[in-house]
Amino acid sequence: MKKAVDFPVTAARRAVTLALAEDGSHDDITTRWSVPAGLRAEAEIIARQPGVASGLPLVSEVFRQLDPEVVVDELIPEGTFVQQGQAVIRLSGEARTLITGERTALNFLQRCCGIATLTKRYVDLVADLGVQVLDTRKTAPGLRALDKYAVTSGGGSSHRLDLAAMVLLKENHIAAAGGITAAINAVRAGMAAEDRSALIDVEVETSAQAVEALHAGAPWIMLDNMTVTEIGQAVQAREDIAPGRGVVLEASGGVTPELLRPIAEAGVDKVSVGALTHSAPGLDLSMRLTGTTGA
Repeated sequence: MKKAVDFPVTAARRAVTLALAEDGSHDDITTRWSVPAGLRAEAEIIARQPGVASGLPLVSEVFRQLDPEVVVDELIPEGTFVQQGQAVIRLSGEARTLITGERTALNFLQRCCGIATLTKRYVDLVADLGVQVLDTRKTAPGLRALDKYAVTSGGGSSHRLDLAAMVLLKENHIAAAGGITAAINAVRAGMAAEDRSALIDVEVETSAQAVEALHAGAPWIMLDNMTVTEIGQAVQAREDIAPGRGVVLEASGGVTPELLRPIAEAGVDKVSVGALTHSAPGLDLSMRLTGTTGA
């Protein structure tokens, strides 16, 4: 499996702080009034369905912010495929703290594991073809770095973290600029004026637009919502117009598991899938106390 990128520590700390505040963790009246003060406990987080582990460090961050004395042991590495009933994390500390942090920790972990699991499904479908599966910016607001990290845990590739990462000329940019060629030329002029350099990706919706983008010298072309036949035409156009130029072709838009392989077989280099982050179901996980002492 493709190695995951480094865990986004700063983004995790920020997200956890907001999540704990949102949950009112400082005033958990149910736990404070029902669980004896001083009671210590051990607990396990268990997978209730099979999937890919991702975001385990988020659990440590949740309990670090609640109580640094809580011990969190990750029982498996990130990216591991876990079976139903398998424990993924063991915790020990004040029972009140463990219970207060339970939902926040599980919310993060379920989301990351769900994204990683869906990504692995897509990646496995084209693993023998050498086609990269990319994510998109269709992420939960405030959780982008974590969502994209989870994609890499499932073997996918994180693509364009933010608006400054690369140029992506979409239909509205092209319409406002006066066409594909005009948009590309405007971007090149803007880069020169600011003495900056960035990769240019151009979104096209027809094979004719792909031809224009190739003639305009686009190094990366996104084939958006095109049929497999149209994608094949764009691939052939690349061979005819820009042989050996290394132009990247990416397919995007409505890519389902059923469509992924035919699209990949048409000859593209990459396939971006918004569903990895906007539609992945959370992996079913639960936390259960396994023992208590004291109080």
